[in-house]
Amino acid sequence: MPGLARLAASLIDFWRVFKGNKLGLVGLAIIAFFAAVSVLAPVIATQDPYKTDPSKYMLPPSPEHWFGTNEVGQDLFALNIYGSRISIIVGVLAALVAVSIGTSVGLVSGYFGGLVDEVLMRVTDLFLVIPPLILMIVVGAILGPSLINVILIIGLLSWSPTARVVRSMVLSIKEWPYVESARALGASNFRIIFKHILPNVMPVVYANMALATSNAIFSHAALVFLGVGNVNDISWGMILHYAFASGALSTGKWWYFVPPGMFILLLIYAFVLVSYSLEEIFNPRLRRI
Repeated sequence: MPGLARLAASLIDFWRVFKGNKLGLVGLAIIAFFAAVSVLAPVIATQDPYKTDPSKYMLPPSPEHWFGTNEVGQDLFALNIYGSRISIIVGVLAALVAVSIGTSVGLVSGYFGGLVDEVLMRVTDLFLVIPPLILMIVVGAILGPSLINVILIIGLLSWSPTARVVRSMVLSIKEWPYVESARALGASNFRIIFKHILPNVMPVVYANMALATSNAIFSHAALVFLGVGNVNDISWGMILHYAFASGALSTGKWWYFVPPGMFILLLIYAFVLVSYSLEEIFNPRLRRI
């Protein structure tokens, strides 16, 4: 119970600071909006997104079909509403994988140093140098387009920036007096890393998590658009994929590709705003007066 009370108090204190950051509130509001849309999709979308009607080929927006229809007569409003689910799920889960790996690598590399640090940082540099999207396309084509594979591909190939940031913080924190005291008292490496160092790097991890989510959403949309992801799952990337395949982009059927493109950009921008806001909050030198 005392632990829960401290956690609740910390969350309340954090919210008091966060609500003073207008950009962060805007980003959080946008994310909350899309989260609500994904949960309430069956209520918001009045038409079945899987229902086809060839007689309604590429209809423009109307009171019956707010975002128009596609080449097989599917309601694009319903497709866009349901598409938010996959995009958010993939973004959050892939970011969790990336941040978990990056944090672990950064902690181990920064704390132990020496040969361990050298090997892990050279591997990290390799992932930083190789264009991630190209590598994702190659690996995705080999492993297949299932949703789980796409999440793992994005997560496993996007951890290097987080590892670099966490390592740089650990190199400084491990020299702090209280960490040295814990080591002198015989604390194990495991206890020092997870009890004394990890809590101090978590603020940066939170900010990187928000940024990694935006990168994962874009990567997923790009992979599906290019046909590497699963084009059978309803997502914004799937809508853009078929918009391109059907010639909607070249024939000016803007209602087919503009809404999903705008939703992707808006959600990515929201996570970027939250990431920058968290960085300002956790780094006093960046706080606006």
